[in-house]
Parts: sequence; C-alpha cells; structure tokens
Amino acid sequence: MYKNSKIYIAGHNGMVGSACVRVLKSEGYVNIITRSSKQLDLRCQNSVKVFLETTKPDLIIDAAARVGGIKANNEYPYQFLMDNMLIQNNLIKYAHELNVEKFIFLGSSCIYPRLASQPIKEEYLLSGSLESTNECYAIAKISGLKLIESLRNQYNKKYTSLMPTNLYGFNDNFDLNNSHVLPALIRKFHEAKENGFKSVTLWGDGSAFREFLFADDLAYAVLMIMKLDKSENIYNVGSGEELKISSLAKLIKEIIGFQGQILWDTSKPNGTPRKILDSSKINKIGFRPKFNLNKGIKDVYKWYLENIDNLRD
Repeated sequence: MYKNSKIYIAGHNGMVGSACVRVLKSEGYVNIITRSSKQLDLRCQNSVKVFLETTKPDLIIDAAARVGGIKANNEYPYQFLMDNMLIQNNLIKYAHELNVEKFIFLGSSCIYPRLASQPIKEEYLLSGSLESTNECYAIAKISGLKLIESLRNQYNKKYTSLMPTNLYGFNDNFDLNNSHVLPALIRKFHEAKENGFKSVTLWGDGSAFREFLFADDLAYAVLMIMKLDKSENIYNVGSGEELKISSLAKLIKEIIGFQGQILWDTSKPNGTPRKILDSSKINKIGFRPKFNLNKGIKDVYKWYLENIDNLRD
C-alpha cells in the first residue's frame, strides 16, 4: 500500500480508529479519509454507498463498532447485534461492489468459545459455545469475519480480519455503564482517591485471566497487514502476556495511588474465565508489541487526567 493511497478509517474518533490515524500519519500516510458518526451514519446503507462512491478509497480500515463491557452487552443485546451488523455489512458490501482494493476488518477475541483451549488459535472459531455476557456482539463480529472470508474465497479479494485481545489506550470509553474493565478500573480508583473512599467494590471475584494490548500496537499490526501483498484470512493480535483481573486491579490501584481496600461483589459475573490469544501467526511476519502494560496504563491515566473535563457523563 503506497504512501499516497487513499485510506478510509471508519471509527476514527474511537480508541482504535484514532490510534490507526496517529500511527499511519507518523509513518507518512497523509491521504487519510475520516468522517464522524454525525457526518456519516454507517448504519444507513445508502449513505455508505454514496460516501464510498464519492471518496473512492483504496483501503478501508473498519474500526467502527458499538462496544461496551459486560453490563452494556447484557442490557442492550439487540443494539449490539443489529448496529454492528449494519455497520460492517454496509462497509463490506460496498467495498466489494465498488472494487476497493483492500479491507481490514477489526474484530474481537470474544468471537472464540468461552471455554476454548488456551492459548486460543484462529482455528478454534465456532468450536464451542460463546460467552453469554457478550454473545450478541461476538455473533456480529463472527458474521463480519465470515463475510471477509467469503469474499476472499469467492472473489479473491485482498481482505483480512484482525482479532485483537482486550484493548486499552487513548480515547478509551470511561463511562462506568458501558466501558471495558481496564478504563473502568482507572476511573473507579481515581474517583475513590479523589473522594477519600475507604474501599472500591469490583465485579466478580478477580479470578478471571485477561491479556491486554495497547491500541497503538494494534494500529502497528494494521500497518503491517496493509503492506503485505498477500495476507492470511485472519490473524490474532495479542501481547502474549496475561494476568488476573485481581492483579490488574492492584496494579491500577498502585499507579493511581488509592490507599483503600478492594472488595469483590461475587454476585456479579466474571465473564470468560481465561482468554489469551495465540498470536504466533502474526508474530511470524514480524509483529511485536511496543508497549508494556505498566507504562501503557500510566500513559492512559495521564491522558485521562488531561481530558477528564471532557469525559464527564
């Protein structure tokens, strides 16, 4: 993919999309096309068609999605399924029909079975039942992955899917009603510290294992796939390191400087008990994460403090 190629990044205001914009610009890609959700509703088929006909991108990076943690997935399953299918289906459909050269679809590790063997290989897809707390989001992402696979098989398209592990980074969602675990912990411990609370209560029992990847690392993986003349159908993208949620909570507590106790509400779900990806396929073509978790969290907390006035609910 040449430096003067036209690249449309869908979802550029989000954590992953903004990381892609930041990394691509730093690498000399200047012809980047973006539209906010107010400017372009990706759920509207005709709007997407007209937009792609007009802008004629050479590459589409689909980082647009309705996302959230366990609470949001449980409360809004219809919206998570429908909105995500509409967004990705419209983009993939017209990328194909308008002969967009390359398409990179960004999915999620939640597509894999809840009790998949660890570390999780790409071929484990559809080999077991999904985690119930994010089933609808996972089904939407699986359908997008299968669309990409079908276009590769039927039309020999240079389209690829990346399945990242749990992501965190700048422009993350810190809303406690629908955020993921890491940004939620940052906000909870920060507010507890600011308010002088003696304890913070967290969901589950802290026993679940998770792997985390800085969003800019995913953007570098996207860049790597962009440059390949011939890529695989699907790549896992992870850090290769895992830790318990209880250990993550202690780490964030220390970084923020909260002096109180951590309490666990075991009436609330843990989610999938363990989830670490086998990223050997993308490692073989040279991908290695640049950011470690400790420094990454410190950088995100610094960003959070600098932008906190714009993040109020």
